[in-house]
Order: sequence, then structure tokens, then C-alpha cells
Amino acid sequence: MAQALHKFKIKKEDTVQVIAGKDKGKRGRVLRILRDKDRVLVEGVNIVKKTQKRRKQQDRGGILEVEAALHSSNLMIVCKKCGPTRIGYKTDGTDKIRVCKKCGEAL
Repeated sequence: MAQALHKFKIKKEDTVQVIAGKDKGKRGRVLRILRDKDRVLVEGVNIVKKTQKRRKQQDRGGILEVEAALHSSNLMIVCKKCGPTRIGYKTDGTDKIRVCKKCGEAL
């Protein structure tokens, strides 16, 4: 039986802050969302070393530093006015808009 995919309040290109783990307090931009694993790839956060083989003659092999995915529960969206916040929703006629829970500004 297929597992239901988790609905994310965080979207691609959002600025988020890490609230738990080794990179707590760091901010970055969301690069990719992995819905099947409930994980998010954030730019410049959770850097790990990965070994890579040479595929072609001109490719460089060796140890690369890449971003690893973080669990979505360890992230908080950042509001421009008040910093890390939770997300609420308001309906504006037919549109559903994400809003900051602290100041009410659209995200």
C-alpha cells in the first residue's frame, strides 16, 4: 500500500531557519523538497562530505562537500519583519495565502 505524502507548509525558494540539530540557528534558502521522505534540502546548511568517483577522463573525483537533507520538523520559515515564525493561512476570495502567525504579513 502506498504511503500518503506529507503536505508541506514550506515551499521551494523560501528562507528557513534550522531550529534543531548541529546547524541550529543557521538560515538558508530551500533548494528542494523530498515529499516521500518528509525532508528538505537547504542551501549552505547540513554540509556533509561525499566521495565521488571519476566518471570520465576530465571529471574530478575526490571528496565533495554537499548539502544533506534535513527533516521538515527541524525547520521554521523566516518572516522579513519578525524572524522565525509559524505559518497560518488566510483566504482572499478564491486565493489561499500563507501568513506570518506573529505579524499577519503575507509570506
